[in-house]
Amino acid sequence: MRVLLVKLSSLGDVIHTLPALSDAFRALPGIRFDWVVEEGFAEIPAWHPAVDRVIPAGLRRWRRNWRGTRVERRAFRAWLGEREYDRVIDAQGLIKSAWVARLARGPRWGLDRASAREPLAAWAYAHRVRVSRDQHAVVRTRLLLAAALGYPPPDSPASYGLQRDRLPAPPVPAGDLLFLHGTTWPSKHWPETYWRELTAMAAAAGHRILLPWGSEAERARAESMAAAGGDAATVLPRCGLGELAALIGASRAVVGVDTGLAHLAAALGTPSVTLYGATRADRTGTFGERQVHLAADFPCSPCLARECRYRGEAAVQPACYATLGPERVWRELDALLAAGPRGVAGGA
Repeated sequence: MRVLLVKLSSLGDVIHTLPALSDAFRALPGIRFDWVVEEGFAEIPAWHPAVDRVIPAGLRRWRRNWRGTRVERRAFRAWLGEREYDRVIDAQGLIKSAWVARLARGPRWGLDRASAREPLAAWAYAHRVRVSRDQHAVVRTRLLLAAALGYPPPDSPASYGLQRDRLPAPPVPAGDLLFLHGTTWPSKHWPETYWRELTAMAAAAGHRILLPWGSEAERARAESMAAAGGDAATVLPRCGLGELAALIGASRAVVGVDTGLAHLAAALGTPSVTLYGATRADRTGTFGERQVHLAADFPCSPCLARECRYRGEAAVQPACYATLGPERVWRELDALLAAGPRGVAGGA
């Protein structure tokens, strides 16, 4: 069976889709997937053994220069139309992903109006599946693919199936800890003063800490954190997604905000402490073994808002993180490290 899967973005959403591929790979011998994904995340599907072809889409970039990318968009449409698929599955449920699914040849499956994030997307599918929204994104996608491909709903633990031998070599030696401090939503940023305190605590306990960055603002924060950690903290060179995956997979533990790289840590089986203020761990949090979720305890949390809207007095910004200080995070991290060596994420 040949299946086209549409899951464009974001990084966390792409990672949440991997266990469903592992289910199908086990349930249907010989099944093969092509995967349409935003070009910035195109490395990830190729790390799964069920994926034959990754079809990068530049929708975010094309929107900024619609006229200038006409030739590129035509080539994308032609690429999608090359094969007849046994199933075309939109696992995202957005209007843009439904548009991509309509460009492909084959019976289209997706979520129904009550289940999709954008209900109008359901009109693009010949076959619609109802999946309760009151459960984690990983579970929802596993149920969608089971219904679309005709095997029983899985009851086994989620397996991301990532093959470590497909990752590039780490750019530097791995550290004990890796702190994922960068995120796109301002409301998800843990205060820099807290990061500095946590880095100092980890360094005083004898740990080596690696600090990645992806923008100039993140590099400045990483350098500030490194100053608090002294010789024990290292600001990484700018890394690609695969190089970061290799470092995450080799670390003893990770601390992160709710960002795609934290979900990648869960997929690689790395023990993690992840911090939630504006978002809900029970719906879109890291999913897997030895994943510790620390949620802010604040009247308006989780607000699910990109910007903090709290207008009262607050010791830090975002305000909800005043209830989630570095001492608490260090206690959870120290306990996670004391529990012993981490396990290895299951295969497909």
